[in-house]
Amino acid sequence: MLTHEELKARALDRADVKTEYARLDEEFALLDEFLKARTAAGITQAEVAERIGTTQSAVARLESWSGKHSPSLATLQKYAHALGCRLELRLVNEAIKTSDLTKHSTGRAKKSRAG
Repeated sequence: MLTHEELKARALDRADVKTEYARLDEEFALLDEFLKARTAAGITQAEVAERIGTTQSAVARLESWSGKHSPSLATLQKYAHALGCRLELRLVNEAIKTSDLTKHSTGRAKKSRAG
């Protein structure tokens, strides 16, 4: 019988699986943040539900990210506040690499000093 890691490695050898896995990576990372925050807060799904005025099953659906619905920003903010957290949303330009930023900022700094 394969271990979880062996099964994962075998599945990721397939290009189609690897592509989908990478596509879902951001969603899984966010889900992981939510679950870690609730665990750190030491509260149950039922307690979160009570704090945001919904049901435990609705919180379970939110935490499962089944793909059947996308929670609103307001719902995610309520969830975060129920855990004593603040939700931050930001855009990250995928076209600009860190090395490009360093080159540009260094160039501006040199021009400023010379001028």
